[in-house]
Amino acid sequence: MKKIPLSAVAACAVFALWLSSCKQDMTKTYEANDPLIKNMDKLAKPGDDFFLYANGKWLKENPIPGAYSSWGIGNLVQEDLRTKLKKINEDALKENAAKGTNTQKIGDFYYSGMDTVNIEKQGLNPLKDELAKVDNIKDVKALVAEFAYLETIGVKTPIGAYASQDDRNSDKIMLQLYQSGIGLPNRDYYYNTDEHTAAVRNDYQQKHMPALFKFLGYTDDAAKAATQKTYELEKFLADSSRKLEDLRNPYRNYNKMPVAGLTKLAPLVDWKTTFQKMDYKNVDTVIVGQPEYYRAVNTALTKYSIDDWKNYLRKNIVSEFSPYLAKAMVDENFRFYGTVISGRKEQLPRWKQVLDIENALMGEVLGQIFVKEYFPDQTKKRYADMVEAIRSTFKEHIEKLDWMSTKTKERAYGKLAKVYPKVGFPDHWKDYSSLDIDRLSYVQNVIRGSKFAHKFNADKLGKPVDRTEWGMTPQTYNAYYNPSNNEIVLPAAIFMIPGAVDANVDDAVVYGYGAASTIGHEITHGFDDQGRQYDEKGNLKEWWQAQDSVKFAQRAQMLIEQFNGYKVNDLHVNGKATLGENIADLGGIVIGLDAFKKTKQYKEGKTINGLTPTQRYFMGYALGWLGHDRKEALSNQLLVDVHSPGFMRVNGPFTDVPEFYEAFKIKKGDKMWLDPAKRVKIW
Repeated sequence: MKKIPLSAVAACAVFALWLSSCKQDMTKTYEANDPLIKNMDKLAKPGDDFFLYANGKWLKENPIPGAYSSWGIGNLVQEDLRTKLKKINEDALKENAAKGTNTQKIGDFYYSGMDTVNIEKQGLNPLKDELAKVDNIKDVKALVAEFAYLETIGVKTPIGAYASQDDRNSDKIMLQLYQSGIGLPNRDYYYNTDEHTAAVRNDYQQKHMPALFKFLGYTDDAAKAATQKTYELEKFLADSSRKLEDLRNPYRNYNKMPVAGLTKLAPLVDWKTTFQKMDYKNVDTVIVGQPEYYRAVNTALTKYSIDDWKNYLRKNIVSEFSPYLAKAMVDENFRFYGTVISGRKEQLPRWKQVLDIENALMGEVLGQIFVKEYFPDQTKKRYADMVEAIRSTFKEHIEKLDWMSTKTKERAYGKLAKVYPKVGFPDHWKDYSSLDIDRLSYVQNVIRGSKFAHKFNADKLGKPVDRTEWGMTPQTYNAYYNPSNNEIVLPAAIFMIPGAVDANVDDAVVYGYGAASTIGHEITHGFDDQGRQYDEKGNLKEWWQAQDSVKFAQRAQMLIEQFNGYKVNDLHVNGKATLGENIADLGGIVIGLDAFKKTKQYKEGKTINGLTPTQRYFMGYALGWLGHDRKEALSNQLLVDVHSPGFMRVNGPFTDVPEFYEAFKIKKGDKMWLDPAKRVKIW
């Protein structure tokens, strides 16, 4: 999920939600700089397009910068974060830190990424050993061994593997296999005929892949021939890959089998040896997400020649590491992935690119410094308390359901009570002592960072599940629900409203912005079409009465049909693929609203700048989705993302909420009017 900033509230409120040191009375200043008023397009009718009504003025005054495919509150938060992280890196550069310390690693990684003179001199030399290994492949056995090695350094191959909790036994870590191996964003890019995907597919074959092969020294004719066979190989794998919506069925994507069973699927692969080369030790059983895909991999190993496979791997190596190499390769990577796919007009400044990669590879190193400065205890407590307010309100909603049996309700209460909240930052930080970083090669630092992450994951096999681990850094503007741990993870950054002092933001805005779109949303994921299939211990298990599952599915189908009806760029929203997020959005809104109704602000009913508490709640939620996207980025999202476009995550679920109609006097005939019989109510 995403978020946004409030305008500067006072000179002393320079950065974010958490500055609590301002001494002046902020009440009048806050009202004068009320972000809800500043963003509104008062000429728009709330009943025609509420998203534009709430955010239209900001959208008009803030065009998308050239370096971005979208621009909104999440970007504004991220810009603030980058500024702070840049200072942390520049301070590290100034210190003569001892080798192996976090400060040394931060400073040297940043130095290596900013040293463009050295990067240009090196060209492809930092990858010569990786490319030489591909050159030496002589047969299928050596080819599969190279798949195993490349997977450990982050290069895509036909074998996708990771260690994670067993969906049916959350106390055990299992090796999991998933479909992989294709170069375009997903299988639909190889087959769809709409304008966007056709343009991407044509560029991929006619420009992008030939350019990668030319970087490798191929002649024009050789690059063209290699492109043709590589694309053919990828399309073959795509043909046996599942669609986005089909990947959301946890039972269908759970196929547990002994290694001998995997050998029957793909007998040309020596799986035990392959897993050992991937650092996955003593594997006797695996969970295969998409068995038909691995049958196709087995066929492809002999259908395509060793030379075809070598070209495929060379392309993947250069593609994976081109953002960290010489300018020509950086530019081509951006041209295709940044411009053709996402519509961006220019690249981010170099320092931002380097920071983003550093954050991805060793984010908890930065996070430890970040939270000390920007997430005080009182802010953490506010949102921890809000989790409990949402939890108790959700329980009340379950109690009032007229379609759910008593037996299922009792199990639902138990699951809800055991949802574990992680707020702000981890209690224990990852140990990066084994990660070696120096100033000699940017791309080699990235490779070592990828190896570290892979080894960290592989080492989980055979060990107890660490339920304290975080899957996001504190400075990540996002949040998630993990069904295997029955937990919600709420990083510090997700609650940021740049320019605002947390203590002075009224509850209506905070409950819409934080409680509904984040806390309530993530808790509802435990009870969406996927999450509801996991029990209170995080195990994939039937715990609903059969008739309740039928009634849930009927309500969910209404939401699927509602979102199938929305159209963008001549593409329809995929209501089935986005169902889980749409259920979570709707659940977060209605539960967050009822939790807000218990607050002093709601009960007093006072207006702020002409807006009632309920109106401010809905406006606060819309603030959380402030932003707009380029046409290319929207088309790509509709094809590869399980989230609906941001503006639809406001307008769509609001049409299902009776209080929304009452608050803004929405009447029949307004564009957002939905007949009561068609309004969806699940939780």
